[in-house]
Amino acid sequence: MQKLLFFFLSVLKFFRQVSLFLRGKKEEDIQIQRIVSGKAWEDFCDQLKLAGTTLKYPGTPQDVFQQTEGLRYLTRLTRAGLEAFVEYNNPAFPVFRRMVHETVKMGADNPDNYYFNAQISGDNEYRITGKRNTIHYIGFFTQNGNYGTTGGLAPCGVLQGEDLKLEEDSSFEIILSKSPKGKNWLKIEENTSIVIVRQTFLHYHEEAPAELRIEHLSGKKVPDPISPQAMEEGLKSAALFVAGAPLLFARWAKGFQKHTNKLPQFDPEISNAAGGDADIIYYHSHWKLKLDEALVIHVKPPDCDNWNFQLNNYWMESLDYRYFNICINKGNAEYQKDGNVKIIVTHKYPGLPNWIDTCGHFEGTMCWRWYRLAAGKEPIEPRCEVINLKDLKK
Repeated sequence: MQKLLFFFLSVLKFFRQVSLFLRGKKEEDIQIQRIVSGKAWEDFCDQLKLAGTTLKYPGTPQDVFQQTEGLRYLTRLTRAGLEAFVEYNNPAFPVFRRMVHETVKMGADNPDNYYFNAQISGDNEYRITGKRNTIHYIGFFTQNGNYGTTGGLAPCGVLQGEDLKLEEDSSFEIILSKSPKGKNWLKIEENTSIVIVRQTFLHYHEEAPAELRIEHLSGKKVPDPISPQAMEEGLKSAALFVAGAPLLFARWAKGFQKHTNKLPQFDPEISNAAGGDADIIYYHSHWKLKLDEALVIHVKPPDCDNWNFQLNNYWMESLDYRYFNICINKGNAEYQKDGNVKIIVTHKYPGLPNWIDTCGHFEGTMCWRWYRLAAGKEPIEPRCEVINLKDLKK
């Protein structure tokens, strides 16, 4: 249905261009008129209003608590969309920003990750410079398209881990171009729109994230004044993001309800199209617990670079990891003597290790990740069971 919608939109755009040509006008003339008349802002506001229909998508919880969180979710996405596509949307002067962080969340954002994004263009070449510091993992990814478009965020270039060549002081330089250049090369293509940096902590309070800077290799020192064209396109992209991203994840969350309180492997083609890391195996699902119930997850982790588990609300926002224990990983988990891990999700602290707090939620989504499995190792599906609190063994 979504692809069909975008097909009709492309057809309408074609006939619009023909109509403008016959009237002797250009798209730029219409954009100027829309800015001056206020129509561009009115359409942006109308699109935001339509984004609210996601909160009534089939399967979404309708109680006041979760609808309130849903409204906050939309305000967060609006803030992120305006910053990404209006304030920082000049591909000639890109800036690394944390688009997803403690107060902007989406798509099961990983609390162990320190995300950076910068808007770029396949028409340009760029240089990233920085120092790696002590972060456990760092990866650079270019992607084509945006949330809400037909292709989603399609993977393009990847440079990560030991493939990143460092100087003696841990500094580095990366060239973003269509053909290989320099010690460290990150591929871009004609439709490349974003570069994403994922830094993953194994021990959050002990590691320092990388210092990063990105620049356009044009030699131009200062940006041009904002144009009406850039403003209108920015508003359109922001509105499409606010409407498209929550719809995408609402569809996912509805599908997860088919296997509530289980953790089956998620289709990698779907996760990659939504901007996921192709070297991570994801297990997404829906969880639901009564006050006297516990979700107990059993697994013996295979040899891998890292693993983690996190709890989210229904809108696929990670719960508030600033104040609550809502995630666990390879570095901070407590293991049993045989190498197994038992994770316990309950509403109140049960006095046992590896506890995950529901933060007052009675349902939501959850995610398990295996990062970069060792050669020859197979992914393992975590075993889940719901038991009564009185049956938890101290």
